[in-house]
Amino acid sequence: MSESLEFLVHLLDLEPIEVNIFRGIQPKEERQRVFGGQVAGQALMAAGRTVMHGRVHSLHAYFLRPGDPNVPILYEVDRIRDGRSFTTRRVVAIQHGRAIFNMAASFHDDEKGLDHQFTMPEVPAPEDLAPLPERLAPWREELEEWFARPHPIDQRHIGDLPFKHGGTLEPYQRLWIRADGTLPDDPLLHACVATYASDMSLFDTILQPHPVRWDDVNFMGASLDHCMWFHRPFRADEWLLYDTDSPVATGGRGLARGFLYDRSGRLVVSMVQEGLARVLG
Repeated sequence: MSESLEFLVHLLDLEPIEVNIFRGIQPKEERQRVFGGQVAGQALMAAGRTVMHGRVHSLHAYFLRPGDPNVPILYEVDRIRDGRSFTTRRVVAIQHGRAIFNMAASFHDDEKGLDHQFTMPEVPAPEDLAPLPERLAPWREELEEWFARPHPIDQRHIGDLPFKHGGTLEPYQRLWIRADGTLPDDPLLHACVATYASDMSLFDTILQPHPVRWDDVNFMGASLDHCMWFHRPFRADEWLLYDTDSPVATGGRGLARGFLYDRSGRLVVSMVQEGLARVLG
């Protein structure tokens, strides 16, 4: 396990401080707000630690307020339902006495049923693609803050980088992702790592056809909600193809979809995110 991945595993290892209440630490980074994938991953971990059987099969979350990166986050879990095959939890993330994030998560004991899926796209193997830090090396001075942070997820983009194209690409993006090292055999941890990673590049697909970047003074972007469906067991420390598209952006909001496939072609996770895409002035 790399030092960066140890950082992420530690980040997801919440402190239980009371029945159904957990505390999540913050990374020592220079950020204006908490990374959404961190809050979602920690909230899912809080929910999962109150569940006795089944694995997570879906989560539906709303980002309510920007998180303060300088103070811990409290996660309050509401045990809504404990059924024979389905378990439901609600999680509220709190800072400064106010809710910053809300999640509903459902856990299910695997059953037999119908079986079909989209076919995995044909793409280059991850071993044939350069890691993201290598591709960003020409802009190292400009991205000094990015290079100073730990990067627990290895990302291998296929084709042009989404943030270095000038708004000339179609709203599609594909990349391989995996945790940078070997994780323990805990399905909940793998789901939380995938949740963390899913928020790292999904919004970028919304920006593909537009000549704007995250740091543009006339643009404001933020995740509004995030939904995931976990179809099959998987390992987040093995390569997963992240196939994303953005069907629409209008009215100051944009929508993006994502699908994670493992190396054998199984569709293991699907997700949808709506983001604020506001042009100022």
